[in-house]
Amino acid sequence: MASVKLEDCSQTLELNVNMKDEEEEEKIGKSVNHGYHVETFSTSREQQQEDHRAKRSHHCPHCEEIFPVLSKLKIHLKIHTGENLYSCTDCGKRFTTSAQLKVHQRTHTGEKPYSCSDCGKSFSHSKFLKQHERIHTGEKPFSCSDCGKSFSQLSHLKQHERIHTGEKPFSCSDCGKSFSQLSHLKQHERIHTGEKPYSCSDCGKCFRTSPELNGHQRTHTGEKPYSCSDCGKCFTYLNVLKVHQRTHTGEKPYSCSDCGKNFSQSSHLKQHERTHTGEKPYSCSDCGKCFTYLNVLKVHQRTHTGEKPYSCSDCGKCFTYLNVLKVHQRTHTGEKPYSCSDCGKCFTYLHDLKVHQRTHTGEKPYSCSDCGKCFTYLNVLKVHQRTHTGEKPYFCSDCSASFSQRSHLKQHERIHTGENP
Repeated sequence: MASVKLEDCSQTLELNVNMKDEEEEEKIGKSVNHGYHVETFSTSREQQQEDHRAKRSHHCPHCEEIFPVLSKLKIHLKIHTGENLYSCTDCGKRFTTSAQLKVHQRTHTGEKPYSCSDCGKSFSHSKFLKQHERIHTGEKPFSCSDCGKSFSQLSHLKQHERIHTGEKPFSCSDCGKSFSQLSHLKQHERIHTGEKPYSCSDCGKCFRTSPELNGHQRTHTGEKPYSCSDCGKCFTYLNVLKVHQRTHTGEKPYSCSDCGKNFSQSSHLKQHERTHTGEKPYSCSDCGKCFTYLNVLKVHQRTHTGEKPYSCSDCGKCFTYLNVLKVHQRTHTGEKPYSCSDCGKCFTYLHDLKVHQRTHTGEKPYSCSDCGKCFTYLNVLKVHQRTHTGEKPYFCSDCSASFSQRSHLKQHERIHTGENP
């Protein structure tokens, strides 16, 4: 019985000691604003708040997204259920929230309530304004993990990343052609629909894309904003400048799969490939003759229209072909650009040089079909053939005598004139 009492006393003593320790710790906690006890109290309070938030949060059963307010969860659920309560009176398109509808209606009204304080440009949505403002601040928060290039908009980064992945998620339902950007697909689809929504205010001509319209309008203004850094020549279109620059670099990126010949322009390659395929896609509406090249067809059509667009600035004489005009102009300048490598004699025409060179080579390419005799010149062969045909095309106006050669007629005429050369 005494031992029990002693045990009870020891337990009572231990309890008193513990209570004193707790009272001492409480005093220390009140007198000090930091330390273990405050931290413990703070952590406990945060845990209570977290538990309280967890009780109040609402989880989406479809995608596990969390919402602090039940009303926002209900709005979110409409994405999964497909429910659209707010419809546009202009186009009938339906939206989950009234705010989304209001933003959409600005596409019909043209309202742009958000304007840039730097340049004054206006936008229909606040997020578009924020994206735009990065142009002025130079902020590019989105960077490519492959090449490190930075972008001001997330959508631009996603478009760029397709260069690395090769992804082309947008395909044409008509021809199946795929594109990396939705805007490129929409532009392409106009090829099938024939839609040309961009019209020139000066001449009314319509175009599929706004860049095409912008380029066209320079034909009215005469603007040539693209200049060559090598020679300073200016161009209306950027792609024409790029093609021109290949004349300086010598770049020929287009090669023929049949013969390996390289070209600086894709159009030149396509024309060349017709020499292998024999294709002649351009036909004359007057005579039906077909041509490999469009420019050759246009020149040919002048034989039907009689058009002579090239005139000599010295004498006013007109010509059907530009090269014929250039040859004609040598009669005024006296230019003789073709010289014989054997004797140095110069000629106005390439044909005359080739004929002359036969005097050095002894070549006689023209042969008589009756006797086989060969001649250096075609006109001499024609005169010779009259000995076989008996033709005498030159007549004397005084006595009606006829001759096979003009020189014989001139000799005969001296009988009548009495001339003794």
